[in-house]
Amino acid sequence: MLEKFSTETLEAIFDTLPVEVSFVDDTDTVRYYSKGDKRIFRRTPAVIGRKVQDCHPKESVHKVNQVVSDLKSGKRDVSEFWIDLKGRKIYIRYFAVRDKTGKYLGTLECTQDITEFQKITGEKRLSG
Repeated sequence: MLEKFSTETLEAIFDTLPVEVSFVDDTDTVRYYSKGDKRIFRRTPAVIGRKVQDCHPKESVHKVNQVVSDLKSGKRDVSEFWIDLKGRKIYIRYFAVRDKTGKYLGTLECTQDITEFQKITGEKRLSG
């Protein structure tokens, strides 16, 4: 069951997540991005209200369009890839956001630096 949250609480939750989150609505318009001083891909308030295609280099717009098209159409629910950036491994996932009837509402982008995860071996359990 979902409890009602204030906008401030929801923003604080998203800003605390160990991933960067952006949301693009069903018209390909950027509506939200989580804040943070350590963002991998810097965002400014100017991106809000812009088309997602206008937020990427021209040479990658065709890829953005393909991902969004696949998510909108239901061909995929998730699209993921990873890149090397300044000595770090960056994991980027796009998720189709749908309502309870399956109607496409937009795309959620989650970006995370997984460099340190790749070093994990064995296990570490919570201690009392």
